[in-house]
Amino acid sequence: MHRRSFLLGALAGGMPAVILARAEGAETVSVLYAGSLLSLMEKGIGPAFDARGDGAFVGYAGGSGALANQIRGGLRRADIFISASPKLNDTLGAGHGDRVRWYIEFARSPLMIGYDPRSRFAADLKTRPWHEVLQLPGLRIGRTDPVLDPKGALTVQMLQRAEAAYHLPGLASRVLGAPDNPQQVRPEESLVGRLQSGQVDVGFFYATETADLHIPAIALPPDIVVAAHYTVTILRDAPNPAGAERFVAFLLGREGRAIQRRHGLDTVGPTLTGDAAALPDLLRPFVAPGK
Repeated sequence: MHRRSFLLGALAGGMPAVILARAEGAETVSVLYAGSLLSLMEKGIGPAFDARGDGAFVGYAGGSGALANQIRGGLRRADIFISASPKLNDTLGAGHGDRVRWYIEFARSPLMIGYDPRSRFAADLKTRPWHEVLQLPGLRIGRTDPVLDPKGALTVQMLQRAEAAYHLPGLASRVLGAPDNPQQVRPEESLVGRLQSGQVDVGFFYATETADLHIPAIALPPDIVVAAHYTVTILRDAPNPAGAERFVAFLLGREGRAIQRRHGLDTVGPTLTGDAAALPDLLRPFVAPGK
């Protein structure tokens, strides 16, 4: 039986969430992934992949934009990049280091408003329009940086949609303040911990997070809802490309997709975007042509 050991970053303190897995006699497969997938990757996909004996999962969670910046700047090297925004793959393509030549969209998850059931504002969130409650004095809001994390950008986009849909000009600025408001913006990998510890009353999360971690949440109406679109790619300079191919095949296969659904993700496609000729043969049976 393989032996696993774990090293976790200090979530509540805002340190990067790092979980390392090792299996005796197996090559590691290093995965940089969106922080909203922390539970899925570390409790679901990672252990299940290790159990197959095809490699040893090594995961690092962070804001997708921040991870893309680190890859592009040569600060992090990995086999696989899993992003919550397809567009970030383009920032790693031709003209930007040429580290990404294709990517596959495999799941989606809508944005929701999660809240602390112990908060003094919890009753208001159950009885009043959400956009009114988010403007109440004293409410502590947590969100991610719209520059570094797709969830933060989607939060701003959703509130701008609400302004138009509900004829509430200025709603986004009243709720959020400045885009980088230091009273609200937190690293993605620590935001759940801050909500669970009572440091914030409400936060913006994906449905996979609220379902997986049993966070009470308010679903947004169809006319304003926005969603994460999760993609996976094998980086061109992957240290272990063969292991990376096996990991992605597992992620996209029947068992991997079943695990995703158990963790609250909406599986889609999978759909390929980019250079189809560069796609490894092992992965071709799993994808439909995209663009």
